[in-house]
Amino acid sequence: MKKIINICLLLTLFGFEVAAQQFDLSAEIRPRFESKHGYKSLIGKGVDAGNFISQRSRLNFKFKQNNIQLGMTMQNVRVWGDVSTLSAKDNASNLHEAWATAILNDKFALKFGRQEIVYDDHRIFGSVGWAQQARSHDALIVKITPTEHQKLDIGFAMNADGQGGVDKLYSGVAGYKNFQYAWYHGDFNKLGLSVLVLNRGGEYQKDSVTQKVDYMQTVGPRFTYKAGKFSANAAAYFQTGKSINNDVKASYYALNLGYKIMDNLSFGAGMEYLSGKDMNDTEKTIKSFAPLFGTNHKFNGWMDYFYVGNHGGSVGLMDINANLAYKKNKFSAKVIPHFFSSAADIYKGTTKMDANLGTEVDMVVGYKISKGITAKAGYSMMFATESMEILKGGSKDESNTWGWFMFVFKPTLFSYKKMNN
Repeated sequence: MKKIINICLLLTLFGFEVAAQQFDLSAEIRPRFESKHGYKSLIGKGVDAGNFISQRSRLNFKFKQNNIQLGMTMQNVRVWGDVSTLSAKDNASNLHEAWATAILNDKFALKFGRQEIVYDDHRIFGSVGWAQQARSHDALIVKITPTEHQKLDIGFAMNADGQGGVDKLYSGVAGYKNFQYAWYHGDFNKLGLSVLVLNRGGEYQKDSVTQKVDYMQTVGPRFTYKAGKFSANAAAYFQTGKSINNDVKASYYALNLGYKIMDNLSFGAGMEYLSGKDMNDTEKTIKSFAPLFGTNHKFNGWMDYFYVGNHGGSVGLMDINANLAYKKNKFSAKVIPHFFSSAADIYKGTTKMDANLGTEVDMVVGYKISKGITAKAGYSMMFATESMEILKGGSKDESNTWGWFMFVFKPTLFSYKKMNN
């Protein structure tokens, strides 16, 4: 982190008058207190809540000159107290982003390097911004803008554990050996259309000497509509192909409606379906939909019972939800109830259980203290059923809650723009 700061300062002091057209240096400090008493899974009887403070510290560097754009983000993610006060080393820092874009003309550009990939509502590709470390990919993206209201991204990635001279099984830390995708978006008056076609390759050990890459495809459209106070979006994705030598057959459907009741108050309702597999299903076919690289904390309740490092290959999910949001001046508030049920059958022994998993209620308030400083707080409660106990363990009769409080500091440290003469 110190080296990056020094480089940025040197560029600031000596580089601009020669060639630079635009340079921005910003930071983010985000400490967050959390109290988890049944977060991600039902808590056991007599178990105390986990309490801690985590922090994300970032330095963001962006540079543009003629047909070149550069971006770098250094970050340090820690839990207060996880490093000795006398420690000489800090292994919590990493390079979150380091990318370069070559602008070939007004319609074509190539973006290389470590970068966040975000499309539409974050469901398949997202930045996972809530997680202090967030998500980024090593990828090449061809960016095409045929018209002002249309764009097409074509992405490629290929991962390895090192610079070996022979083929070795990839450890899979990125979640895939390679991918290729195309994402199209067009705006047509009040209607928006996106289409995603993703081919993800996962490598595994086929036998004692051979590694094999199986490919799973995720394909589907997403629609948006806005007219006056009314808004709506709908999406459908289908997964097929193979994953680790197993056939894939899974699906996803979502519909969300919104209405602005008045200037400061809005209401929304929605449903989301992710296919799953019956607990007594012995077929090898993968029937559980995987949201892959999405910002899953944004969906299906903020207590992260589903698809945030969990619930993969399980019984799927039906989420019926609503939201009421208020915003005025510097203050905002929102409440979101979720009604969860399984998409496939749950069994306790040979007894088929009720599909109802329970209800979660999420609440959040925010206040913008000043430019670059925001305070946020949230509280969530899970009212689970016996079926949830079977899936998650723990006790439905305990008070399963999660509370948090966070400050976000996002100052602009330096901004310079030089116009061409």
